[in-house]
Amino acid sequence: MTSQVNGAIYCVPLFRDGQEVLSSENFSVTSPATGKFLHNCSSATVEDADAAVDAASNAFTSWSRTTPGYRRDIFLKAAEVMERRRGELAQYMTQETGGLPQWCEFNLDVAIDLIKDVAGRISTLEGSFPSTRDPNIGSIVLREPYGVVLAIAPWNAPYILGTRAIAFPMAAGNTVVLKGTELAPRVMWAIASVFHEAGLPAGVLNTITHAPASAPKVTAALVANPRVMKINFTGSTAVGRIIARLAGESLKPVVLELGGKAPAIVWEDADLDLAADQCALGSFFNSGQVCMCTERILVHRAVKPAFLAKLAASIDKYFPPAGDAPVLISEVAVDKNRKLVADATAKGAEVVYGDAAAREASATRMRPVVLDKVTRDMDIYATESFGPSVSVFEVSSEQEAIDLANDSEYGLTSAVFTEDLKRGLRFAREIESGAVHINSMSIHDESALPHGGVKGSGYGRFNAAGGLAEWVRTKVVTFKM
Repeated sequence: MTSQVNGAIYCVPLFRDGQEVLSSENFSVTSPATGKFLHNCSSATVEDADAAVDAASNAFTSWSRTTPGYRRDIFLKAAEVMERRRGELAQYMTQETGGLPQWCEFNLDVAIDLIKDVAGRISTLEGSFPSTRDPNIGSIVLREPYGVVLAIAPWNAPYILGTRAIAFPMAAGNTVVLKGTELAPRVMWAIASVFHEAGLPAGVLNTITHAPASAPKVTAALVANPRVMKINFTGSTAVGRIIARLAGESLKPVVLELGGKAPAIVWEDADLDLAADQCALGSFFNSGQVCMCTERILVHRAVKPAFLAKLAASIDKYFPPAGDAPVLISEVAVDKNRKLVADATAKGAEVVYGDAAAREASATRMRPVVLDKVTRDMDIYATESFGPSVSVFEVSSEQEAIDLANDSEYGLTSAVFTEDLKRGLRFAREIESGAVHINSMSIHDESALPHGGVKGSGYGRFNAAGGLAEWVRTKVVTFKM
């Protein structure tokens, strides 16, 4: 459905200094589900980006001096506003990403909970009064916000990731420039709109979006801007490396949550019904377009045939073969997964569920595919599919499972299915990832728990107390008694 205001085609604006601003250029946004035009969106220039940083910088002094209670009340009001506008906000996400209603509702549930959680943590930020070696000298360790933060958020879980990108820096007293995804710009606008409706002062949160062709120059300008003091980025490992390199050239700290290739270990004593359900959901939730999605299932040889049968039944249950296939964000994403499957089968893998080559209602749709007998020479072994393709591997010892689970450049999350908690904890200790979920799927997003990865999945942590501590730095003050 094309958005119109007073008969004119709607154009998603930028937020700058508390005002909605239309840039001199714009680009069109289409629905991946229907291929139809939705609305236009302002395409920020380098000048627009610099102006957003200026607005954030000008607002920093007053915002950083607000009391924890003042900031808390704005955040709690924002959670109320987001809940009240739930129907409107869910529609934006459905239109722009093609996400199923339950995925959009889950996004809003987590985003609202995240805002409430961080609101309650604001007053926990505190300094200290440590002793010094000289009894006549006192010291104070202050915790201060950095200043202007650049937050870059993707499209696949836009309310969760967009909210997370801005909430923790602002809660700690920083001001923010949110560079939102061009694939879901109205969602990014909506997040800023919610906070402004809740009473956020002008300039604390500024948003920009831009056409894909403008990404290199606008991003480089933002990272290099001397008023930007720290950066958080959620997205692919390839782009994360670029952000980290640019930030390193300017000696700016970053928090990165990047790609994943999550393993799920299904042991011989596992509850196979539970494991099958959780692996189906963990692999194919949002068409596999979640960085935490299960991409490798490591099954003990003693239960592999039984598990594969149950996995097929679970996929049928949660992702019925009747009706239209699930939507991916673009035709490119579908093509990538089809090529990964074709490469694997050409080299000896077997498709044990699904048909990657099946014609669907549109070129942006694809049903789940399960591959068996995947080997290291196949592209899908190491490549993050970020789509509805999962590989199954047979293992027969704990060490073999651990070695295979860790044989990846990624380390974001993982899952283990076993009825022996000691064994589950042994696996958890050895798997190289930011999270291990025992008897639950690899997708797990909870505001009270720190979130982030290791290796090529990034560094730093979002959420919880550690996620808030990322956005303050220490200052030591000494004085004579």
